[in-house]
Amino acid sequence: MMACHHCTFGGSATPPHFVACILLKSSPPTESETRREIERQRKRKRCRMSRAHKQSKSGYGGSPGFSSHYPTPPARKSVSPLIEAADDNRRSADRKRSRFTDWLFSRRSLNVTAALVLILIAAPLMAVIALAIRLTSRGPIIFSQPRVGVDRRRDPADVPVDPRRRRDLGGRIFRIYKFRTMVHDPRSSGPQRWASPDDPRVTAVGSILRKFRLDEFPQLFNVLKGDMNLVGPRPEQPEIFQRLREEVEGYQRRQRVLPGITGLAQVNLNYDQTLDDVRRKVRLDLDYVERVSPFEDVKIMARTVPVVLFGKGSQ
Repeated sequence: MMACHHCTFGGSATPPHFVACILLKSSPPTESETRREIERQRKRKRCRMSRAHKQSKSGYGGSPGFSSHYPTPPARKSVSPLIEAADDNRRSADRKRSRFTDWLFSRRSLNVTAALVLILIAAPLMAVIALAIRLTSRGPIIFSQPRVGVDRRRDPADVPVDPRRRRDLGGRIFRIYKFRTMVHDPRSSGPQRWASPDDPRVTAVGSILRKFRLDEFPQLFNVLKGDMNLVGPRPEQPEIFQRLREEVEGYQRRQRVLPGITGLAQVNLNYDQTLDDVRRKVRLDLDYVERVSPFEDVKIMARTVPVVLFGKGSQ
């Protein structure tokens, strides 16, 4: 049996804090409940646990089930009943949170390690690309643009939009990095639009970079920053995102995970040209979101290699 002792022992004076010393009964459910109550009181009162060899037959003040070492507070003659379902739910939630944290840490470690290795391997190639862009066209080497990232809310559809706050952007906005593939025009303005295969804005070097997906190399630094993963749905521009979220079913659900440099849609399909292309890619993205795992990421990264070498998606 188990008892809880206060820091004052053996004296006739009443301890400064009343602590009920509870003895375990023979009934298994009561014993389980009593153990949890003792543990809870131990943490709250900062008591320590010890073993009691014999149970007092009378108990102090005629209250059976309590040790006679200390006076029992009149207001605490018995242990309050515990709600086992609530405790089980809390422990289950803690276990799920721990598993999710371990999974998230392992996936993050995989992404950071792979990004560092790829940066070291591709550094000479990236230097050549930067030099080619500088020599063949005016403007910055790196193109930066805001994109819609991960949405950490549990269920965005259930979150009311407060009219006093800014509009719902669908996810955290971050700046994506790419090698510039188009003619730089600082005066350009207006709505954003996709680049077409024969887009006159694409430079000669840019067309090669886009064909072999080499313009995506700077996004390895987005991975190190934690804005992206190596594998995941491709992030979209905020203006285009708002339109696609209204026109394509399930588009918002892509934001449950971090966006990626490559993804299941990218290794199966080419660049988007129509809204139907977007719908096909969204179906693949949602399939990935439902079964995301480090092993799945490794498989998609392996399938990305021939896409880069041969310059097209594996349709």
